Amino acid sequence: MSRLLLAFDLDGTLFDDDKSIPAENLRALEAAAERGFVLVPATGRMVPGIPENVRSLPFCRYYIVSNGAGVYDAREDKVLLRAEIPAELAIRCCEHMDTLPVVYDCYQNDRGWMTRSMYENCEDYFPFEPHMYRMVKRLRVPVDELKETLRARGEPVQKMQMFFRPRDLELRARELERFPALFPELCGTTSVSNNIEINSARAGKGKALLALAARLGIPAEDTVAFGDGTNDCEMLEMAGLGVAMENAEPRLKAVADEICASNKDAGVGKTILRLLG
Repeated sequence: MSRLLLAFDLDGTLFDDDKSIPAENLRALEAAAERGFVLVPATGRMVPGIPENVRSLPFCRYYIVSNGAGVYDAREDKVLLRAEIPAELAIRCCEHMDTLPVVYDCYQNDRGWMTRSMYENCEDYFPFEPHMYRMVKRLRVPVDELKETLRARGEPVQKMQMFFRPRDLELRARELERFPALFPELCGTTSVSNNIEINSARAGKGKALLALAARLGIPAEDTVAFGDGTNDCEMLEMAGLGVAMENAEPRLKAVADEICASNKDAGVGKTILRLLG
């Protein structure tokens, strides 16, 4: 087995539905690390939002974060690569989201920021995603008005995100379809049932994966990537072997090289052990 870099999404992929890492996944990661593989969590989360059960893994040095807006070196505690949204463009995106029945936030400097009124009144946007509601309340800092905060700082944004109520999911689908025409400099994807995640078009888990592999001297064909959401499409397409979970979005399954067992059935671990032989 010559593949040297394994990248894996977290929610819906490495994690089961309780946000735990199944024992079989852990055994497989440990076996791959012993074989000298580079193991890379690839997530839409910012660095502080990566759970301790991942950050405590001794063999995970590099992280693809914020959907590829950054590559983080945990050993050196520094960001190796950035692909962020300019402040003026982020403000225009906020102005568009103000016309929709959504709440929204952004990641900037590895912290989450949200207009206070949205922060205080967002619970009914998450009836089917309670873990996401808890994450928003724990990791977002409320500010009086997000657009004005971004305008005053003038700094780029790592990622933006909007959340829809369950009754507005058809609107969410339409927004995803028309987003490239509205903002060609940006990319809209999803990772949970009611969100749209917004990144610079220069970002992407796939671009970050190949950039990190090149930095480490690993050929693109010697990479494997696992995912379940549309924010993983680019990564699975660009990796040497792209593996979609059984629970993955249909669009991701369509671009994957193969489909493994679901996140509930340790599909990541089963596939890694098979690849290791």
